[in-house]
Amino acid sequence: MQLRPEQLAAHLAQLDKPLAPLYLLHGDEPLLVIEAGDAIRAAARRQGFEEREVIIVGTGFKWDELFMAAGNMSLFGGSKLVDLRIPSGKPGREGSEALQRYISTLGPGIVTLITLPELDWQAKKAAWVTALSNAGVAVECNAPPPARLPQWIAERMARQGQSAPRPALEFIAAHVEGNLLAAHQEIQKLGLLYPPGEISLEQIEGAVMNVARYDVSDLRDALKNRDTVRAARTLEGLKGEDAAPPLVLWALATEARANSARPALLQAAKIDRMIKGLARGDVWDEFLQLALRLTRSRSI
Repeated sequence: MQLRPEQLAAHLAQLDKPLAPLYLLHGDEPLLVIEAGDAIRAAARRQGFEEREVIIVGTGFKWDELFMAAGNMSLFGGSKLVDLRIPSGKPGREGSEALQRYISTLGPGIVTLITLPELDWQAKKAAWVTALSNAGVAVECNAPPPARLPQWIAERMARQGQSAPRPALEFIAAHVEGNLLAAHQEIQKLGLLYPPGEISLEQIEGAVMNVARYDVSDLRDALKNRDTVRAARTLEGLKGEDAAPPLVLWALATEARANSARPALLQAAKIDRMIKGLARGDVWDEFLQLALRLTRSRSI
């Protein structure tokens, strides 16, 4: 079965039906691939798949590991999700044959999620890709064409209770130049800066075309690179330019979640209460302490 990314949610919401034995994700838009994978993993948890094993195919990978993962059920009899990732998109001859054999072993209690990058036309016609697609559900996660991008942005804004006139949607689309991840970040920014409801073109222009010297993207880069000095300097600049605290917290919390940093997430929750006036303290001092935690610790 072939599904478009926007059809996946309805498919997974059918709680009266079991999940497909296999899901294949591929496409040219990383954001959509990530979101589709997250949705499948969440649906598996809802349906009682308590165990998940991640397998990444790299140099020297032994395909027996895939069969072993599917054969090693939980000691407590729970269902299992096998999360297979092939970053190169090229399993080679041995892998191609192994994947086609693997299909015949699919049975109850196991759901397999296979994630690939973008496949060219030749790869899409390969026997192993065809076999995987026919064995379950295949989702090609490609970016919408430029003409449809404003509508895609509108649909995303609607999820957070916001809307905008067509000129404003076209403004965002032109600004991100087809980069869905950038569009996603701009939409999240709007959710932080404005309440639910319609947002005007002027408001969106003010949010998107931020000409400040310091930007939260600079802060995120500093955190990712574990650059303590740059993170502290950027925070000081953001403070001096009266940057919106919810936007700064979003950048810090996003990095904490990316690293599964529970202590950092707890601190972020504390800062959120301070921003809302539910707790006392210096928000910008807490921002600095959280940034130091994120940049200095190897295991956050």
